[in-house]
Amino acid sequence: MGVDLGLAGRVALVTGASAGIGRAVAARLVAEGARVAISSRSAERVGAAAEAIGARPYVWDSADLDGAGALVARVTRDLGPVEVLVCNTGGPPPAADPLAVGTDAWEAAHRTLLLAPLALIRAALPAMCARGWGRILNVGSTTVREPNPALVLSNAERAGALAALKTLARQVAADGVTVNTLMPGRILTDRLADLAGSAGAAEAAARRDVPAGRAGTPEEFAAVAAFLCGVPASYVTGVALPVDGGLLRAP
Repeated sequence: MGVDLGLAGRVALVTGASAGIGRAVAARLVAEGARVAISSRSAERVGAAAEAIGARPYVWDSADLDGAGALVARVTRDLGPVEVLVCNTGGPPPAADPLAVGTDAWEAAHRTLLLAPLALIRAALPAMCARGWGRILNVGSTTVREPNPALVLSNAERAGALAALKTLARQVAADGVTVNTLMPGRILTDRLADLAGSAGAAEAAARRDVPAGRAGTPEEFAAVAAFLCGVPASYVTGVALPVDGGLLRAP
C-alpha cells in the first residue's frame, strides 16, 4: 500500500511546467489527486502539457514580476486558494567568468531565479497562513553547494534564493506553512542535454561522475517533491535537499 500524501483535492501551482522537472512534478501531484495548475511562457507548450497530464494551463513568463500576483489570482479564481506552490524556473545561459557577464544578464538572472519565486510566494502566502496549511517548494540546484564553473549566474542567484527562503521558513513555520528547496543534480532534461552538448553526452558524463552511475529522471525528482508537498512532511521546513545520486561531496 502506498503512502497517502494527503494531497487529494489540494490546489497546486507549478511554474515552468511545460516540460522537464516542472512537468514531472505537476504530473505526480495530479496522480496524488491534487488539482494542479501549471504555467509556462508558451501557450502552445503549456496547453499541450496540461492536456497530457490532466492539469490546467496558464501563461506566465517568470521575467514578468508584476504578473506573478495576477497568475496566483487567476488560479485562485478558477480552482481555489493555492495550497501548494512549486517555483520552478529555467536556468540562465552558461557563463564562467563573473566579470565578463554584463549587468543586463545579471539582472535578468536575479529577476528569474530570486525575485520571481518571491513574487509568487508573496501572492500565495497570505491565504496559506490564513488557512493554517501550505507548502512552498523551490527548485534550486546543487550548484548552490558546489558551484559549477560554467554557471556563475545560476550559482550566485540560486544561492541567494536559498538564503531568502531559509529566512522565510522560520517566519511562517508556526502558521503551518513549510518552505523547502530541492536541489537537482544531473537530472536528464533538455537543459542538461543542452549544457552537455547532447543527451548521450549528458548520460555519459553522469555515468562517469555520479556515484549512482547514471543520471536521474524527472520522475525520480518528482517523487521527492511530492513528499515534501504532502501532509507527512509537515515537520520538514527550511531544508535544502539534494536529489543527485550522491554527486555532492559537501556534507
